[in-house]
Amino acid sequence: MHIWGKVLGFLFGFMLSHTIIGALLGLWLGHRFDTGLGFNFNNLSGNANSESERQAVFFYTSFSIMGYVAKANGRVSEHEIAFAKSYMDKLGLQADMRQQAQDAFREGKMAGFPAIERLKSFKRSCGNRHDVLLMFLEIQIQLAFADGELDHYERQALHTIANTLGFSSQDLDKLLEMIIAGAEFHQQSGTHGFGQKAATSSQLDNAYKVLGLDENISMQELKKSYRKLMAQHHPDKLVSKGLPPEMMEMAKQKTQDIQAAYDLIVQHRKLSS
Repeated sequence: MHIWGKVLGFLFGFMLSHTIIGALLGLWLGHRFDTGLGFNFNNLSGNANSESERQAVFFYTSFSIMGYVAKANGRVSEHEIAFAKSYMDKLGLQADMRQQAQDAFREGKMAGFPAIERLKSFKRSCGNRHDVLLMFLEIQIQLAFADGELDHYERQALHTIANTLGFSSQDLDKLLEMIIAGAEFHQQSGTHGFGQKAATSSQLDNAYKVLGLDENISMQELKKSYRKLMAQHHPDKLVSKGLPPEMMEMAKQKTQDIQAAYDLIVQHRKLSS
């Protein structure tokens, strides 16, 4: 008799919601998993009105789609496996929560995984909230770039994800540029930031790309774009809209990079004036 789904589901539900109702929801989902029916995403997402329900859907869908992206070219690379593991470490996932993530990742790798159906259900569950969908897409892009490259099949998978969630191909291309630049910018800033030293052309170029802006943008538009990005990635707001608390660290890192990029640009403009 399979009982682990019920046990993990109960614990997962309680950890996310801190309420007996959330725990019972997790127990029910675990029962569905134990009986071989798995998550009924269509039913769940259609009624995912509570914060804990939205977080549960975000969590499971994130890791299952990670598996889908990793298997896009026919095989899961060591880099992609390492990324998934390090991501779980970064989120501080232990025991039951980690098992949930691993199960979801494994399901996403399976042949015939209904990626589009799951993505549509996920989109409904978070009420089409653009900032939550954006964070979800950013997670998938980071996995695709785990080995430093983006092949044809991975790019195709990302376009499928982006289009299903309501993003255009142009939106995806811009986001890809921002995330690549963000990784380089984060590495350039190091642990102590840029300090008061004059920025190099490479650092400035990446800073503008992190914000998705052109270097000739006015100061007024710079401030406007900066505030919009900070609002989109604000950790507390994202959690209330469906981002699992375990994934808050990524949102925090994103806001730190946005803040650092903005500060560097403002500092450079003051020194150049």
